[in-house]
Amino acid sequence: MSKTHFVCQNCGYESPRWLGRCPNCDSWNTLVEEDLPAKKKLKSKQNFGHHTTPRRLSELALSRVNRMSTGIKELDRVLGGGIVPGSLLLLGGEPGIGKSTLLLQVCQKIVTNKIPVLYVTGEESGEQIRLRADRLGLSNDNIYVLGTVTLDEIISGVEQINPGFLVIDSIQTLFNPELTSAPGSVAQVRECTAKLLRLAKIYRITIFIIGHVTKFGVIAGPKTLEHMVDTVLYFEGEAGQNYRIIRTVKNRYGPTNEIGVFEMTDVGLMEVPNPSEFFLSGREVDVSGSAVVVTLEGTRPLLVEIQALAAPTPFPLPQRVATGFDLRRLALLLGILERRAGISTGNRDIFLNVAGGLKLSEPAVDLGVICALASAVRNSPLPVDTVLIGEVGLAGEIRSVSQTDARLNEAQRLGFQRALVPQSSCLKIRKSSIQLVPVDTVNAALKKLGLKK
Repeated sequence: MSKTHFVCQNCGYESPRWLGRCPNCDSWNTLVEEDLPAKKKLKSKQNFGHHTTPRRLSELALSRVNRMSTGIKELDRVLGGGIVPGSLLLLGGEPGIGKSTLLLQVCQKIVTNKIPVLYVTGEESGEQIRLRADRLGLSNDNIYVLGTVTLDEIISGVEQINPGFLVIDSIQTLFNPELTSAPGSVAQVRECTAKLLRLAKIYRITIFIIGHVTKFGVIAGPKTLEHMVDTVLYFEGEAGQNYRIIRTVKNRYGPTNEIGVFEMTDVGLMEVPNPSEFFLSGREVDVSGSAVVVTLEGTRPLLVEIQALAAPTPFPLPQRVATGFDLRRLALLLGILERRAGISTGNRDIFLNVAGGLKLSEPAVDLGVICALASAVRNSPLPVDTVLIGEVGLAGEIRSVSQTDARLNEAQRLGFQRALVPQSSCLKIRKSSIQLVPVDTVNAALKKLGLKK
């Protein structure tokens, strides 16, 4: 009888007995019984691969990396200029967000360079992939489809076709016959990813892995999955909206936190070349509680509308609701607004929304949020041609932010005439045609906007 142990399917924690709650990640009912892998005795002088010797860092030869374009500019931007041959990339997202559609479009673009592509599907049949390709208007003889979940069959297909681009849809469906655990388990995901990584490095194949996400919005499986791959991408989008955002969480060959914006249409995902204009579309003028901020996603400045609403509450405890913004940060800014600016919100329900569904976490939007809240409480609209830039401290001071020039250039490009900026940033700003209004405190900013006498 083989020995077993219990493995948490959320974090990979191992226990000799079953536990209701994982002591590592505090998740309930996630420990599943799995067989212990057989221990292999290794000889001390066993040769693992080719023989190597330590070398000085200065003696290592540098080779220029020739990136391969995906044919989609927004995706190339997120990847740092294109795909690095021999890299392993992980794409995660909610069900139905468009992961398979995006990679199928990438396959169509890549085969135009006469590079054979292998699409491995473990969730759909080949006929379903063909139906999606016909709907998107895609057709090419250099795209091969393999319907299997067995890792050995995938390796055989790679050796037979010798593709330059491989798509795995998805990693949670793959099965390694050498392991007794079920597909999607921690052991299967870890071992299958390790073999795919070796496959990518040996054959210099670019491999795209599609990963499922949990109810908490993180990629399902052990955290080692994200550590093993070269690049981790998240595909985001709100239900009921046609926009999609792809975001870099990890990238060994380029910057992180870069985003690309797409729009879902009947013929697939279409690039949005001007995201700022896209996020500001449909903005109403002369409405209280509306403020425009300039946030930085990676190296790209984006103009986003912050919407706030304050209404008298019928409840003993007022509501605090935020969409696209951290609720604890909102509570902090409400405390600053009341304590430092004298604008009370204790008897009002407060609702905050980031228009377009973007999720903001940068402190540079603090000034815009506070001014939108004050505008909603006072029921007084903000100037429609003004953008707000600055981080707010607990003392009510306005702190400087990074890359102010890039933010101002983006605001000027979209026709904004005036910008409230931290006073400490004015000396660092190069020549700009937009009117700068330096402010050092929340009170000073509200007075400049006519929200406080």
